[in-house]
Amino acid sequence: MSQVSMTVNGKSASGEVEGRTLLVEFLRENLSLTGTHVGCDTSQCGACVVHVDGKAVKACTMFAAEAEGADVRTIEGMANDDGSLGTIQQAFQDHHGLQCGFCTPGMVMSAAALLSENPNPSEAEIRDYLEGNICRCTGYHNIIKAIMAAAGQDVSGIAAE
Repeated sequence: MSQVSMTVNGKSASGEVEGRTLLVEFLRENLSLTGTHVGCDTSQCGACVVHVDGKAVKACTMFAAEAEGADVRTIEGMANDDGSLGTIQQAFQDHHGLQCGFCTPGMVMSAAALLSENPNPSEAEIRDYLEGNICRCTGYHNIIKAIMAAAGQDVSGIAAE
């Protein structure tokens, strides 16, 4: 067992972990931040995406010890300071970019990473960026619409599929 310390959603966090403890396990089990989901355990689905030092990372592919001293942001850290939904979260709600909701935290975190790199992405760029995120319910159309809306783009002319 070793001690690990990091900043999670702006707050100091630490705990004892085994060397094999994944970041997703540390977040969920040690810190009770259960918004980050464990989907496939093979890094293919994207349900566990978080930001580590500003970069989107699949938390099932990183050991908690690797995040020592890092700044980690989870879906719980995406809300506004007053607890209301953040811009991307609100866009997902407004444009029904979710159904069962299992993939939604990873999709929101990936969308935030995309928009920080490219504030005005095209539909094709969004589709390409989300390649590592799987949704089994929505068909992606409303997810893409939500991301475009969060970027401030007019989506009124986009027909529903």
